[in-house]
Amino acid sequence: MSSPENDKKVDKPVSKPDVAKEGEPEWTTGLRRLYDSVLDEPMPDAFADLLAKLDKDGGR
Repeated sequence: MSSPENDKKVDKPVSKPDVAKEGEPEWTTGLRRLYDSVLDEPMPDAFADLLAKLDKDGGR
């Protein structure tokens, strides 16, 4: 299980500009930001345990 300390959000500096690339609609900036925030979320312990079990069992 994850501890409350691991569940705290930590603001990271944004390395990518919040500007749509040339030829892209402006809404893509928000969608890209949302996608990046999901990638930054920690993996749930249950999912990590499942992956470890699959590795141990040879994927069966």
